[in-house]
Amino acid sequence: MAARKLARASPSAAGVQSASAVAPSAPAARKPARSRVNEDEIYRRIYAAVLDHRLHPGTKLKEVALAEVFGANRNVIRKVLMRLAYNRLVALRPNRGAVVASPSIEESRDLFAARRAVEAAIVDAVTRKVAPSEAKALRALTASERDAYRRGELRKALKLSLKFHQQLAAIAGNGVLAEFLDQLIARTPLVVLAYRGRGTDTTCSIDEHSHIVDAIVRGDAAKAVAAMTLHLQNLEGQLDLSDSAELPTDLGTLLEVDED
Repeated sequence: MAARKLARASPSAAGVQSASAVAPSAPAARKPARSRVNEDEIYRRIYAAVLDHRLHPGTKLKEVALAEVFGANRNVIRKVLMRLAYNRLVALRPNRGAVVASPSIEESRDLFAARRAVEAAIVDAVTRKVAPSEAKALRALTASERDAYRRGELRKALKLSLKFHQQLAAIAGNGVLAEFLDQLIARTPLVVLAYRGRGTDTTCSIDEHSHIVDAIVRGDAAKAVAAMTLHLQNLEGQLDLSDSAELPTDLGTLLEVDED
């Protein structure tokens, strides 16, 4: 009796074969997941493309195209565009999608007025507290900027120019002013691209940076503030409404990573 129970409990060779036939096969090898870029990195790259003049006012920012460029889903792209819109770098148009912001003439004037106020306060503070090592670093920065322009490395020169203004804010040590300046600097390239003529000479700004540093090193706060104010007035004075050149709009090219 016990032998019969054991025989019934033991699977036959046919039973083993049958069970093997219905066992699930090993999962097919999956294609490697496409590398995705997170929300902050997408924001940083679009922000950088605005700062160094790769993204022009009016450039369409299509969600599908951006999702393809960054390997991200459209929900992430939507969040990035909302953040950029909050900082006035992007305009969200109902039922027509997003575009890089095109500042009005009035907004452009207001922006430069705000920069003059903020950067005057920054330069005044820097002049009263700058250390010799910080003054030396500012000299080196303006020299690097001048050298980049002379070699025709315009993108690098532009980054150094922006860094000069941000470095002054860092030395001043006022976090609120530095935050205001970052917001204004991010929007300035859109104004310049929208209203500056193609033949505008930018080399004058290099010497103006040096004049600002000269006044700071001498400890002359009034001269430093005047030099910064003149610098920003000259930049604003270059603006016009005559530039109607065709602008590149291929997002894959405009948002490529800059390894410099």
